[in-house]
Order: sequence, then structure tokens, then C-alpha cells
Amino acid sequence: MKHSFIAPRPKRIISGELRLVLFFFIVTILMLVGTYLFLGYKTFQFSHERKSIAHKEISLRDSIVHMEEQIKTIDAEVKIAEKITTDNTVMKESIRNLFDLVPDEITLDRAELEVSSLILYGTTPNKDTYEYMLHAPLRSIFHRTYTSFYPVENGWYRFVSSNYLDNENSEEME
Repeated sequence: MKHSFIAPRPKRIISGELRLVLFFFIVTILMLVGTYLFLGYKTFQFSHERKSIAHKEISLRDSIVHMEEQIKTIDAEVKIAEKITTDNTVMKESIRNLFDLVPDEITLDRAELEVSSLILYGTTPNKDTYEYMLHAPLRSIFHRTYTSFYPVENGWYRFVSSNYLDNENSEEME
């Protein structure tokens, strides 16, 4: 006689509930290990990226320093170019004013213009023409003027006029 309403089932070591619990534990452990590996990879990647960015930063700082040096050099060259342009303009105006200063009766053969001196070589019909038409304006410009005359065969005179500025004015011109 049987005392049970159902047929007996074989007994297992691991029951269904225990299998379900073990499955969840294994899935949880796999998720934890996967998260740990993912975070380890991301940490390595961020560390590598940080080193790369640090190298780029050093490189950029070096290039900025180099560019600043180039900018200083270019600024100095621009100032030199501006000074040369200004000096050339002043020189051109000085030469134009010099030729405007020389009257038609006097012929210049050569002119030597320096920072603090002007030496003129030329011919004049007579000493008075030179004295009143060229020497007087030169005296108003220069501090010291010296003139030497040499007679020429046709009655005219060759002259050498040396005109100098004192040192204090030549420093201002520079």
C-alpha cells in the first residue's frame, strides 16, 4: 500500500532553488569582475591620455616660448626697418633741401653728407655770389663752416665748403 498521492522523484544534491541562487551569484561575480576589468582598462587609458596631454603641453609651451622669441626678433626687425625708413626719408628730404638751397649760379660737383657734417665741392662765378647765396644759409644751419676757393682758368672759382654740427646736435639727430 502506498501512502503517497504522487510518484516519488529522485533526490538531487543541488536543488532547483540552490541552482537559481548559484546562477545569480555567478552572474553577480561575473558582473563584478567585468566592471573591475573595465575600470582597470579605463584607468590605464586615462593615465596614458594624461601622459600624452602632458607631453603635448610641454611641447606647446616650448613652441610658445620659441614663438615669443621670434615675435621679439620680428619686433626688433620692424623697429630697425622703421628707423631705416625714417632715416631714408629724412636723408631724402635733407638732400632735396640741400639742392633747393644751392642757387642756379653755383654748380655742385660733389656733396658728402654725413651725420654731423656736409662737405660740398663745386664752382661759383665769384666769391660774393657764393658768400651771399650759399654760405649765409649754410651758416644758419651748421655751427662751423669753412670754405676754400681755388681760381679756375675761365675766371670762376672752385670751392670746398666744410660744414659741421657740434656733438650735442649730432646726438639728437641719431
